[in-house]
Amino acid sequence: MLQLVILDFDGTLADTRELIVRTNQEAMRRMGYPIVDEDRIVATIGLPLVEGILTHFPDIPREDLPEWVRTYREVFDILKGQIVPVLFPHVKETLSALCQRGIRCTVASSRGSESLNSFLRDMGISPYICYVLGAEDVARAKPHPDPVLKTLRDLSVPASEALVVGDMPVDIQMGLGAGTRTCGVSYGNANRDALLAAGAHYVIDDFAQLEQGIIDSLLKV
Repeated sequence: MLQLVILDFDGTLADTRELIVRTNQEAMRRMGYPIVDEDRIVATIGLPLVEGILTHFPDIPREDLPEWVRTYREVFDILKGQIVPVLFPHVKETLSALCQRGIRCTVASSRGSESLNSFLRDMGISPYICYVLGAEDVARAKPHPDPVLKTLRDLSVPASEALVVGDMPVDIQMGLGAGTRTCGVSYGNANRDALLAAGAHYVIDDFAQLEQGIIDSLLKV
């Protein structure tokens, strides 16, 4: 029986791709580093900010990281009012439907908690989310299973009764590592093949399919 759906945010609930890419590129410019192309930046979505920076520039002096993080957040605060992220189609309606069916929905993201909670409130979906876990809430982020394990522990839900939903292979790996079922979304920042290769049990092309197909089948288990 399914009790809990653990959701990624960026690329799963909301389309933040342009905002993330533009913020990264402007931060790189301000820090005096080469500008990385969009595809390489997109490949790091889902990782904590510092891990993303080090993926692009592994030799960066560690003493420069605090200034880089400060610069990124400063740019992000400017651009988020110009490039306003929006929910993907059918997200709000589907979350509402899941809650009405007694299924708890949570978010586990590598985004900072302040930014994450602000987006959830501004997008009008916070009433449907009973638990929010951000980057600073665990010692080891995706693809480690810690965010899912902490969620399961805090909500007293066994892994066999939870489903992890995300748009990146790291989301799938996180869920598999915690022993849950996993569902990839193909409309985000990775394609169907990459999600299946990561081991996703299901892949959907529209968020509405989560409630209309996947949840129905799992409730019968």
